[in-house]
Amino acid sequence: MKTLSDIGLVGLAVMGENLILNMASKGFTVTAFNRSYEKVEKFLAGRAAGKTIRGAKDIPELVASLAKPRKVMLMVKAGQPVDDFIEQLIPHLEEGDIIIDGGNTHYPDSNRRTAYLKGKGLHYIGTGVSGGEEGALTGPSIMPGGAPEAWEHVQEIFQNISAKVTDSNTGETVPCCDWVGEDGAGHFVKMVHNGIEYGDMQLICEAYHIMHDVVGLNSDEIADVFEQWSKTELDSYLVDITIDICRYKDTDGTPLVEKILDTAGQKGTGKWTGVTALELGIPLTLIAESVFSRCISAQKDARVAASSILSGPEKVAFTGDKTVFLESLRQALLMAKMISYAQGYDLMQEAAKEFGWHLNYGGIAMMWRGGCIIRSAFLDNIKAAYDNNPELNNLLLDPYFSKTVQDAQGGLRQVIGQAVTVGIPVPCLSAALNYFDSFRTARLPANLLQAQRDYFGAHTYERLDGPRGEFHHTNWTGRGGDTASTTYDV
Repeated sequence: MKTLSDIGLVGLAVMGENLILNMASKGFTVTAFNRSYEKVEKFLAGRAAGKTIRGAKDIPELVASLAKPRKVMLMVKAGQPVDDFIEQLIPHLEEGDIIIDGGNTHYPDSNRRTAYLKGKGLHYIGTGVSGGEEGALTGPSIMPGGAPEAWEHVQEIFQNISAKVTDSNTGETVPCCDWVGEDGAGHFVKMVHNGIEYGDMQLICEAYHIMHDVVGLNSDEIADVFEQWSKTELDSYLVDITIDICRYKDTDGTPLVEKILDTAGQKGTGKWTGVTALELGIPLTLIAESVFSRCISAQKDARVAASSILSGPEKVAFTGDKTVFLESLRQALLMAKMISYAQGYDLMQEAAKEFGWHLNYGGIAMMWRGGCIIRSAFLDNIKAAYDNNPELNNLLLDPYFSKTVQDAQGGLRQVIGQAVTVGIPVPCLSAALNYFDSFRTARLPANLLQAQRDYFGAHTYERLDGPRGEFHHTNWTGRGGDTASTTYDV
């Protein structure tokens, strides 16, 4: 073991322990610290025994054990606990030392902490870490941002412990970790990742619901369908685990998934994504619907009560060609997933403009290609799209994606029509189609909306036969004046 550790890590919960073991397995020496030293002792005597891992009883001992520039990674609950640990560390650190926050932090906090620590001569890195317990141990997706000067000091560690994938465009093996951008860019990209994760999960659930309640498949048959789909462009981690879940049997031999209460929890990152999209004016409709789907699932008692009062269409047996319909459902899921990613990338591009970040969109796709929860096959196509055109305005305008969604739209329309007919809710599939139809429509009815706003509030409007930026007001009733309200955009 080295005399001084390469990095210190604070927080011995599941992610923290596994990241330490991952680092040690790659040849790095790590100092483990936890508020309760008993937990450190237990770790050192158990999973960490015989490895290049030492423990620290307090913050001074932790800092003293580290090689310069000192690197301390926090794997603690987001929010005030991170600020509290930062304040405890500051008195013991020297200029150029680095504090890394690897939790699910809201990006404005990382913006603030980067500036705060810079004022004290220290560097801050806010990094998203995705992959769960297994990923942390064997190779997660890591999305670091913050003080650019700090990257060269943590790059070797982060890229060594991250997942590795083969770039299908170059054949090279690349780490699922690269520098994302300034300030809170790393945590912003992780937030968008989690938003896409919400959307992916809900879309798969809607496909499951349709197969179960419309087509009449049992859990094993549904698993077989997902397994067939996993050999197509839908190949992904979330589809893979769905296959396992659908096949898993309870102690009585029946599918366990059928016995799980239909109320979904959430930790807030999907909500952050939706709120940020509203703040930046980006139509992140699919991900927003996935958050609301969890919200309405949580209203279990209200739904049960409503089911005895409110009725929908009569349930009828499916009489169509199952093979043809399931292919339409596969196309629907593929198209909707692509639209979800397109919306997520649209949000990242707007954030880069808003905050002055320099994001590598193709590089982000490769960071998500392995280790993380949303890893899927067509992320290679996303990287290729942005490599071919770094200024790509919307992912759906790339030749591969535009052709794929246009070819798949018939399937999505058929599936939504069938679901509406029998009364099955498909909020995210519907949001995908509504976004597609809105995005491809050159003239939307917002002309009437602007006239309404001008009518009741003198908010003005622009004309088709005039230049953009020239605003007009009409005295619609003859009783109003010529004074217009100020124009503004939210």
